[in-house]
Amino acid sequence: MSYFTIKDEAREEFEERKSIFIGYAKRVHSEDEAKEFVYKIKAQHKDATHNVYAYIVGENMGIQRYSDDGEPQGTAGVPVLEVIKKNEVTDIAVVVTRYFGGILLGAGGLVRAYSKGAALAIDRAGIVEKVEGVPLNIKLDYDLLGKIQYVCTQNLWHIENVDYTDKVNLTILTEIDNIEKVKATITEATSGKGEFKEEKKKYYFKMGNRLYEE
Repeated sequence: MSYFTIKDEAREEFEERKSIFIGYAKRVHSEDEAKEFVYKIKAQHKDATHNVYAYIVGENMGIQRYSDDGEPQGTAGVPVLEVIKKNEVTDIAVVVTRYFGGILLGAGGLVRAYSKGAALAIDRAGIVEKVEGVPLNIKLDYDLLGKIQYVCTQNLWHIENVDYTDKVNLTILTEIDNIEKVKATITEATSGKGEFKEEKKKYYFKMGNRLYEE
């Protein structure tokens, strides 16, 4: 199973007809963490005219909340939420702060401005895939190391760690769906001489063909 979220916390600012809009985005792991982020931004900009927010939490995007924070209904919170949904990301909280500049934007203008604030923040934060993966430890004789390194290179499997003891111990981070293929390929390459040990599975960032710790 996999899903998309954002990589970094981000801030983007722009001006729209003398109003200042500041978009914030942060990856969160729970609704409580999303609320804490919203409260933090509100406290930071307590003098702002509005602090509009939306967040989605859960692998299945099961928790979805938003607030117009005083803007006309449907012109702020919902557009921010829709930008999150359009990008198909979850475990994310977005706040768009507005300092009113004296010129009314109208309903359409508000929708566009808050959508832009959310989109800029998400784009700055960077969208990444999170996948279920597992560290696979492989123990083998020294004379098989070169062959396994070649096999891994050919299949774009990154060797995370190599320990040299009485035998060579390799660690490969692989997606759950790919682990049987990795084991079968290495078993064939070593004529069954490799020993495998799977560690506990968890979610990793996937960038290209490599998995990364959060």
